[in-house]
Amino acid sequence: MFGEGSSGAGVGTTGLVPTRFVWPHGGRRVYLCGDFTRWQETLPLSPVEGSSSVFQVICSLSPGYHQYKFIVDGEWRHDEQQAHMVDTNGNVNNWLLVTKQPHHILPPTSDPVTLGATMDVDHDMLHHIVTILALMAESGATIVTAAEAEASKKNIMDFLLNHSAYELLPESGKVVALDVTLPVKQAFHALYEQGIPAAPLWDAAAQQFVGMLTASDFITILQQLESNGAVFPEEELETHTIAEWKEEKQGLVATTRHSLVSVGPDDTLRHVVDELLSRDIAQLPILYYPAHALVPELLHLACLSDVLKCICRHFRHVPASVPLLSQPIGTLRVGTWVPGIAELGSRALRILRGDERLSQALAVLIEARVSALPIVDENGVFQDVYARRDITALARDRTHMLPQLNDLTVNQALQIGAAQDWTGSGSSSSSRYMMCLRSDSLRYVIERLALPGVRRLICIEAGSRQVEGIITLRDIFHFLLA
Repeated sequence: MFGEGSSGAGVGTTGLVPTRFVWPHGGRRVYLCGDFTRWQETLPLSPVEGSSSVFQVICSLSPGYHQYKFIVDGEWRHDEQQAHMVDTNGNVNNWLLVTKQPHHILPPTSDPVTLGATMDVDHDMLHHIVTILALMAESGATIVTAAEAEASKKNIMDFLLNHSAYELLPESGKVVALDVTLPVKQAFHALYEQGIPAAPLWDAAAQQFVGMLTASDFITILQQLESNGAVFPEEELETHTIAEWKEEKQGLVATTRHSLVSVGPDDTLRHVVDELLSRDIAQLPILYYPAHALVPELLHLACLSDVLKCICRHFRHVPASVPLLSQPIGTLRVGTWVPGIAELGSRALRILRGDERLSQALAVLIEARVSALPIVDENGVFQDVYARRDITALARDRTHMLPQLNDLTVNQALQIGAAQDWTGSGSSSSSRYMMCLRSDSLRYVIERLALPGVRRLICIEAGSRQVEGIITLRDIFHFLLA
C-alpha cells in the first residue's frame, strides 16, 4: 500500500492517490505514522537531496480525510506549518484531504525558511476546513465531489419539472376557507382553533377566492393597535369584517398584494416551489376550474413541506442518485447560524430570550422576514421557539380584550397558547420544532422537515444544548435549487 519515489503520480487501478509528506524541521531519523497505518506501523522519511533538514516520503492513500504525525528522533511531533487539529483524545495531529483527482507531486523546497514564508494561510478558511473535516469524521460520511453535488441537484430539479401539483393532493383531508364577511377577531380565533397558519378568503358576492388571511396579518393588526396609527379601535375587532380591514390595510401598507396567487393541479412542482419562494408565502391554494363552471374548486393548500415529502418518497429507493444528501448539514451552505459558525458576510441568526417583550419579538420576526426564532434561557440553552403562527393564540377567546404587547413577555405569550387545548397540527412541541446536530446528514434534515407541521429544525450543540443555527424549509429549497 505504501511506497517511496515519485513515479505514478496519477490514480492507480486500486484507486489510491500518491501523496507526498514533508518534514522540513531537521532531525536524524524521521518517521511517519497515521490513521492510514492504523497508528501502529511507521514509515521512514528520506532526506531530500541537497538538504539535511528536509525529509520526505510518498505514500499511496485512499481518497478522504486522514490524520497523521511525525516521529522525530523518537519524539511524536506535528508540523505547526501544516494544517493541524485536536482529536477526540486531545492529541494534536496534522491532517490532509486526499481527493480522487491526481495530485501533481512537486519537489519540496530545500529551504525551510522559504517554505514557511511562502505559506499565506487564511486562518478563517483553515478553521472552516478543519470544522468541515471534523464533521465528516464524526458523521462517517464520504466527501462528495462538486460534480456529484451538481448531479444530485439536477436529479432533484428534473423530478420537480416532471411531476405536477396533482401529486400533492392528499387522499383525504379538509381545507379551511374563511368568508370575507367574518369579523376579524373571530377569523383569527378560527385559525387558532384549527391549528393552521393561514386560510383562503372566499367572497360569496364575487363567487371567487380573493386572498389569504395569515398570522402576519394579525401581527400587523396588533402592531397598529399599539401605535397611534391604528386602523380602527380594538373593540371594533369584534364587528369589523375581514373585507373591511383588508380594504383599509391597502391604504396603509404599500406592499399589500391585491390578487390571490394560486396554482392549478397540472402545474409542475417546480412552478409551485418557485411561486412559494419568489412571493415569500408559506401556502398556495391549488384551484381547479371544471369545464363550464364559474366557481373554482379549492383542492388543497400547497406548501414546501408537501413538495419535500414527494422528493423523499421518490428518492428513498434510489439514494445513489442523490449522494449530496449524505453530507453533514454543517458542511453545506444552508441555514442561518450564530456568529462564529455563520460564514463571513452572511446574515447571523437572531435569538430571543424568554423574558423579552412580545412587541420586540414580533418586530424582529417582521424585520428579519422569518417565520420563527429560537428562545434561550439566561445561559443560552435552547428552550423553545416563537413562531408567527403563535400570535393567533391571543385571539383564542372572543369575549376578552387583546392584551397589550408591551405587557407580555415571550414566555407569557407561549403560556397563553399552552394553556389551551389546541388540537391542531401544531399542538405539540414535537411538531412545533425538531432538533438536529451539525453532523446530521442533509437526508436526515429533509426527512424531518417533510413531517406534517414541521417547518424548521433547531441545530444545537450536543453537550450544552446551546443553539448553533436554524434550518427551514425555505433554506433547503434555496440550497437545492441554487
